[in-house]
Amino acid sequence: MPDADAYAVLARPLEREIEIKRSRFITLLSRAESEEEARAFFADVRRRFPDARHHCTAFAAGPDRRVQRSNDDGEPSGTAGRPMLEALTLAEVTPVGRDAGLPVSDTAAVVVRYFGGVLLGAGGLTRAYSSSVSEAVAEARWTARRRMALYAVEAPHAEAGRIEAEVRRAGFAVTGTDYGRAVTLHLGDAGDASTDLDALLASLSHGEVTARAEGEAWIDG
Repeated sequence: MPDADAYAVLARPLEREIEIKRSRFITLLSRAESEEEARAFFADVRRRFPDARHHCTAFAAGPDRRVQRSNDDGEPSGTAGRPMLEALTLAEVTPVGRDAGLPVSDTAAVVVRYFGGVLLGAGGLTRAYSSSVSEAVAEARWTARRRMALYAVEAPHAEAGRIEAEVRRAGFAVTGTDYGRAVTLHLGDAGDASTDLDALLASLSHGEVTARAEGEAWIDG
C-alpha cells in the first residue's frame, strides 16, 4: 500500500521513442513542481521538435497530485492528454533504496508525434499515447520524496561539530548546518523520532542542548 507521507519523483529526465504504424512517438519526462515549471518544459520541447504534428502534454504535481493538467494538442478529444495523465496518476513505482511502490507526482510528460501517414483511429491513438507514457514511467529512475518534521538544534560553537557527527551516526538526516547559530535537522515525522532525538541530545550535552520543532517540509531521499 502506498505510503501517505511519501511519493516518487524523477531522479533524472527521460527521453525515449517508439514507432507505431510509421508514426514516431517521442516521450519526454521531466520533474516539475509547479505549472510554471511544466509550461517551461513543454515550451522547450516544442522548440526542440518544431516540425512535429503534435506535442501532447500531461502534468501532475503535489503530494496528493491535486494539480493536474493535460492537452490533446490537435489530436481527437480525449485520445492523448487524458490517457497520458492517467498513465501518470495511476502509476506506482519503486524508487531506488525502497522496497515498496509509491505514486508518481511532480512530473511533466510530453509525447511528440510525427505522423507516419497511417491513421490509428481513436482507440489506437489512446493506446499509443497511454503506452508511450506508461513505458517511459517504467523505464525512468525515481527517488522518494518524503514528508519530514523539521527541527533546529542550537549548540555552542565548540560542540556543534561533535553533536552533528553523533546525530548523523545515529541515523538522523542532517540537511543543513550553521555552526555559528544552529544545526538544522530533518527527521521522519512518524513514530518516536523526536523522542529519540531528545534522548540523544540529552546524553550528548548533559541536557543542555535540545531540539526545537520548526514545522514540516518535503525532502528528497
